[in-house]
Amino acid sequence: MSANLFIVPHDFTSVGDAALKYALFLAKPRKTSIMLLHIVSSKSKSKAALEKLEQIIGNLDLDVGDGTVEAKVIEGNIFEDISKIAEENDARVIIMGTHGAVGMQKLFGSYAMKVVVNSSVPFLVVQDGVDHGTLNNIVVPITTSKESLQIINIAGEIAKTFDSSIHVIAEKQSDQRLAQQLKIRISLVQNQFEEKGVDANIEIIKSKKSFQKTVVEYAKHHNCDLIAVAHYSDSIFAQFEKYTQDLITNDENIPCLVVNAKLLSKLYY
Repeated sequence: MSANLFIVPHDFTSVGDAALKYALFLAKPRKTSIMLLHIVSSKSKSKAALEKLEQIIGNLDLDVGDGTVEAKVIEGNIFEDISKIAEENDARVIIMGTHGAVGMQKLFGSYAMKVVVNSSVPFLVVQDGVDHGTLNNIVVPITTSKESLQIINIAGEIAKTFDSSIHVIAEKQSDQRLAQQLKIRISLVQNQFEEKGVDANIEIIKSKKSFQKTVVEYAKHHNCDLIAVAHYSDSIFAQFEKYTQDLITNDENIPCLVVNAKLLSKLYY
């Protein structure tokens, strides 16, 4: 299997359609192959599921030169086996749809978040019902933590592929020690983007709101097409971690790219 591969979990709903549509958009510049994945609870359901996936693929309007789309059905659990399949096939990214912060998802965390915390492969979440066809501006929030910088390489590679502008934002720190840490992080970020030849604007923002709300408002104001963030949490219930969860299900329906800083095995897109 080619390493130039996206994994797109599909549950035969509009959420899966949204993820596949966005995957096709991202795949075009590099002719990236797509594995359209469905996970069944028993082998008896495999044949019918495969037929449905193949019907979805057959209805796609693929241009000459586009990457291939392959159907894959496995028996397993979505919270464990999506990331496992991605790792086994050396996938570049998992692209998954979500309904956003609605109903029980708002209380317990989305399915997407539960998969993210088990994945060493970068994870891109697309909300249902929104058409995304540009990638001109990417917002990259960083903090005083070194783990937050794990997103820099992959965000930079996407920016190079789509000729996007990067907007790095950080929260202003009143504590002198934290302010110095942030200054060091920003210096590292500037150097990495300069080495990649990526246009990056860096802003330190003072706000009374939560940082995740600040990120989303900034993204909306600057017409950003993607939020790219590193997830890191020491919580036993990491899937409920509010910062990343709120970015994934942001009210502006902006796609969100997440890397798990603890499990990340690759530093490229």
